[in-house]
Amino acid sequence: MQTRTLGTTGPQTSALGLGCMGMSALYGDADRTESLATVHAALDAGITLLDTGDFYGMGHNELLLNEALRTAPPAARENALISVKFGALRTVEGAFSGYDGRPAAVKNFAAYSLQRLGTDHIDVYRIARLDPDVPIEETVGAIAELIEAGHVRHVGLSEVGAETLRRAAAVAPVSDLQIEYSLISRDIEKEILPTARELGIGITAYGVLSRGLISGHFSRDRRLAANDFRGLSPRFQGANLDHNLGLVEALRGIADRKGVSVAQTAIAWVLGRGEDIVPLIGARTRERLTEALGALDVTLDADDLAAIEQAVPAGAAAGDRYPANQMAHLDSER
Repeated sequence: MQTRTLGTTGPQTSALGLGCMGMSALYGDADRTESLATVHAALDAGITLLDTGDFYGMGHNELLLNEALRTAPPAARENALISVKFGALRTVEGAFSGYDGRPAAVKNFAAYSLQRLGTDHIDVYRIARLDPDVPIEETVGAIAELIEAGHVRHVGLSEVGAETLRRAAAVAPVSDLQIEYSLISRDIEKEILPTARELGIGITAYGVLSRGLISGHFSRDRRLAANDFRGLSPRFQGANLDHNLGLVEALRGIADRKGVSVAQTAIAWVLGRGEDIVPLIGARTRERLTEALGALDVTLDADDLAAIEQAVPAGAAAGDRYPANQMAHLDSER
């Protein structure tokens, strides 16, 4: 397994990480047995970075990871790095009702996560979205206190803009920024990515396949479950979906000429954007995981990159990446 380092102060990790959200929430029902097998297969393949959130299935995902790690070979368990997002407030019905970045809340969230995960520390800890009512300095300061106490190893951030990155980094070393980055989500290239690089902050890129939209496996007639987030996502709606799937077909032509899959091409593109970027693969099955791992063997030369840029230029996607009410919570979009 190839390795990369999360920024100048973060841990060394596998070049690909496993995003575990879909095993518990937001993409319809998941098969628990297959989810556990997929985590084990990822660990066996050398993936060390496992990304979760305490609000994924209201703790379900952390408990799932606990079980997966308890039943994994000792060596794999020892090498695993757990990245946790916190702060999202949920209702009994599953709706999101805001974010809480108060220092007391940060420490409370961490205590519950440590219990659910069955571990004595969290490797990277980050608030899922900026709490507009709490200065980021206070939130990061609380994580720094958790580090001093031995409960957390590294400070991470999620979906924040360049100014917030600077303010956070002035309080404590920040290992990485977790943010959406893919062929059809490239806004971070304008200001956020250069700022992160200036500050020595790595990028853990989620949504590298845009929630399956640019995986090559999504079709216009696919029926989504009622509890699948994509049913509300603008990029999966009507004319937007038709347009975006047209981009996928253009990308498929390039992938076919190289003898690789569309998903592998899209993941390889993100891998190639810099050694400071670690793509998170949201595979829920061993089949999809195996395909994603194949991206590590894909080399995109200058001609390939030029063809991809022509097929899917920056800003080519139709529709925002989240519904309007969720876009309003993204400090990275301001």
